[in-house]
Amino acid sequence: MNASVDNLTALTIFDLFDVAADAMLLVNHQGKIVRANESAQQMFNYPENEITELTVEALIPESLRQQHQQNRTNYVSQPQKRSMGKGKNLSALTKDGRELPVDIGLTPINAKEEKFVLVTFHSTDKQILAEASLKESQARLQLAKQAAGLGVFDITLSEDIVYCDEHTRDVLGFDENKPITYQHFIQRLDTNSQDVWQLTLKQASESNENNEFRVELLVKNHQEGMQQWILVAGKIYTSGEENERVIGVLQDITEQKTLLKKLNMQRIDMEMLAKQQIAVHTASAIAHEINQPLTAISAYSEVALQALKTENIDWDRLNRSLTGSAAQAQRAGKSLHELMEFLHSGEVIRAAIDINEVINEAINITHESGYGGFRVNLDLEPNLPKVKANQKQLQKVMINLLRNGVEAANDAGIAIADLSVKVQTHAEASMAEVIVQDNGPGLSQEVAARIFEPFFTTKPHGIGMGLVITRSLVEANGGQLWLDTDSKEGATFHLTLPFYRD
Repeated sequence: MNASVDNLTALTIFDLFDVAADAMLLVNHQGKIVRANESAQQMFNYPENEITELTVEALIPESLRQQHQQNRTNYVSQPQKRSMGKGKNLSALTKDGRELPVDIGLTPINAKEEKFVLVTFHSTDKQILAEASLKESQARLQLAKQAAGLGVFDITLSEDIVYCDEHTRDVLGFDENKPITYQHFIQRLDTNSQDVWQLTLKQASESNENNEFRVELLVKNHQEGMQQWILVAGKIYTSGEENERVIGVLQDITEQKTLLKKLNMQRIDMEMLAKQQIAVHTASAIAHEINQPLTAISAYSEVALQALKTENIDWDRLNRSLTGSAAQAQRAGKSLHELMEFLHSGEVIRAAIDINEVINEAINITHESGYGGFRVNLDLEPNLPKVKANQKQLQKVMINLLRNGVEAANDAGIAIADLSVKVQTHAEASMAEVIVQDNGPGLSQEVAARIFEPFFTTKPHGIGMGLVITRSLVEANGGQLWLDTDSKEGATFHLTLPFYRD
């Protein structure tokens, strides 16, 4: 319909005319509208029987009609395919008096011996609305970015250039107009976070189907003495086996990390206070239960000693004293036994447990409980037989070992703890072995020799019962827990658990 058409039958013209999506009018050489397709009827708000009674000037704003009529006369004398207005803003008039911004195309048509002009209207309203909508979307996006504190970056690795918005530059400490290379970007990260970034990109491009990533990084803050954390999320675009482009957003989460650290310290203090209170009440209960028997034993012992000091020993009195002392000692032992049974009340149920699943759950719980500044290198043995253990107790064991590793690294000034968790089989012993290693400073020989002693601790606020309880839980489930004193890096703990047998 956009080319000059000769010798078409009216039927053929109208068939194509009616299915066109654009608004179209068929106008004769006198300017009368002889046909309007459905799109034109909708645009101008005229039914077909009314619009075909009009001349085309009726659809032109009144101020432009006289000029349009002269233009139409000139066009009829030399008809050719062209657009009207040559870039000027045109408008058309609807039945209800609205003026619509439009682009107009003219195509001469010869049908049999009669000449027509096909007038095609393209409403620019949609374009205007689309542009306005785009501007609104961009404004909303900008507001959302500002509200969320998001910065945007686009790293083109092949060209070694980083494009980023003003907020990203501000967070990373870059000058407003200074070009940024990828090396500049990397150097803004803490040394350990540089390794984390490179590892994250490698893992995302190799093992993530969507090449997406999310990672927390420590920035070398341009204000001395301050730690600055950012959360980075994005996607990697690859070409063959090479990373070509990295697009993402970043958010300054320093305030959240500081608050989380504060809450974590408060939680640790509350846990410590609770443990101390439990220890105090337990000790008080033990003291109460054995105080009377011990007092009686002391009294009977005094009587027995006095009896032995006399020349004529009263054997009946001595016998009663020793008998009473023995009875009180048995009473004390029974009281302690009953108290321990009460403290350990509830039957421990051991079942077939997937140790790999428990380890993953423990890692998630440790992250969610405020120990977020660590990453784990997992080496889990696939198709491992299930172990016989109590799931809650085994989970507690893993959480304690993970927390100890994170705290050891953090106390040594390591921003992000690297933990290694490996699971392997001891087929000859029918046991599963779990090895947990941290990247902390490790333990001296003196500390390693006492690490499982009750009330021995290297922590300023510890009570020295964490590893004691952890070892007792492992042993209660038929396994063993020990420290590898030959570990070359950090602290390495081993624990074993028996495989489940029907």
